[in-house]
Amino acid sequence: MHGLPALISVADFDALQEDPAAWLAPINRLAAAHGGGRPLVQASSGTVLVALLGQDRVLKLYPPFLHDHWAFEHAVLPLLHGQLAVPTPQLLASGDEGGWPWTLMTQLPGTPMTSAWPGLPEADKNALLHSIGQLTTQVHALPADTLTHLAPDWSGFIAQQRSGCASRQQRTGLPQHLLDQLPDFISGPLPDGPSVLLTGEYTPMNLLLNGSHLAGMFDFGDGLLGPRQYDWLGPLCFLAAGHPARVRSFMAGCGVVLDDGLRLALLRLLLLHRYSALRAQIACPGWQQSPSFEALALRIWG
Repeated sequence: MHGLPALISVADFDALQEDPAAWLAPINRLAAAHGGGRPLVQASSGTVLVALLGQDRVLKLYPPFLHDHWAFEHAVLPLLHGQLAVPTPQLLASGDEGGWPWTLMTQLPGTPMTSAWPGLPEADKNALLHSIGQLTTQVHALPADTLTHLAPDWSGFIAQQRSGCASRQQRTGLPQHLLDQLPDFISGPLPDGPSVLLTGEYTPMNLLLNGSHLAGMFDFGDGLLGPRQYDWLGPLCFLAAGHPARVRSFMAGCGVVLDDGLRLALLRLLLLHRYSALRAQIACPGWQQSPSFEALALRIWG
């Protein structure tokens, strides 16, 4: 293949992604146009095609069906860069390759949190969660008016998520006794508040460390605008679940104290999350045995 297909399904894109030789030619063209040497192509389970240009730049190619993700990230990168205590990539260039939008950005130094987190002392984990909470607060304080036309309406988004929640939770393995309680539970109140920039990326997959300190955050294509609590779900699930001290550390970084009402509202929001799959997201062994959602909220968030 010397180019990229103008139309491609999600399944065909997944196959293409795992065959870097099939998209090396367009990557080489873009790299040559921007002064890069031979790009290092990365095959991964992510949602875009990624190549490293040298030691300091990243090239991302988005499939045509994710043009909205490209547009959102393209707008968010300059909004965040240089505005936070933690570095984010700088947008260097962007364009279109046969209907596939692309961005060229700086590569951030650091160690992926996914590999570093398990070996950290508990005190460092608590300190990092506090820092992540502070980072969410910094992002949520930034003006997001220029992004309104790039994100779905929050109330419409929630309505859509509610309508498909039962089928998604059944497909992703929610235990039957909880599935039976799901319709009544998700009809309850959700967190509310001003509409802010939701990056959804405060997870170990999108954070970098320098030792035991935050060193970078990246990947903003699937962001939204809505209540800030949506962004709390990643750290609370992937990093803090089942550890009350970690939960308190993160919430202290956000300047908030959890109570029973907020726990339940957050659990409803987790069930309605665009990528909700509790079996993969709740790092708390045995959570499936919780007899109710009320008990589950206490189990995972203390």
